[in-house]
Amino acid sequence: MTRPTVQVCIAEASDLERLIPLWIALRTQSGQTLQWAQRAARDGRMQAALAREDVRILLATCDGQDAGYAVATISPLSGLAEEQAVWIDQMWVSPQHRGAGVAKALLVQVCERAEELGCAQVVCFVPVAERSANRYFAKLGFAGVLTVRTTSTASLRRTLVGHADPTGAATVRQRRSLRARSQDKVKVAGTL
Repeated sequence: MTRPTVQVCIAEASDLERLIPLWIALRTQSGQTLQWAQRAARDGRMQAALAREDVRILLATCDGQDAGYAVATISPLSGLAEEQAVWIDQMWVSPQHRGAGVAKALLVQVCERAEELGCAQVVCFVPVAERSANRYFAKLGFAGVLTVRTTSTASLRRTLVGHADPTGAATVRQRRSLRARSQDKVKVAGTL
């Protein structure tokens, strides 16, 4: 059995229609609805990313079929660091092409990009729940440096203040009360 032929190219604006199905597949695999992913694909994010100088999108094919992609950006390791690093923002290989060397081919191109830019570090985002992806990157020498935690602004505000935003909640209650009164659903004291 012959090894599949994997090729990687730098995606251009003309590759948008090839990238979008791969991006939608990644989004739906990570738990978002197909409708949400299709709507997000039409909002121009991928097109905007293709136009940015600091973003490189790599498109991989396996035996002539679109098989995966990687989105790499260049940015400092932190807001105060001078040294630039190449960040793998997203990398995805379609399930039917996994194990064929697609991820390796994408990473070779990311490494070449880092060398071309003089970056000594390559950083990647790997979802915590993706155990196989975490093992794969660890096997390649990527070390866990930090844990990224996220929360919504509203949730953080509630936690910091100890309760929900009182002005916002009061406004909502007042609007509901006024709406109910206008529809004559609530009897106000003294009007019985």
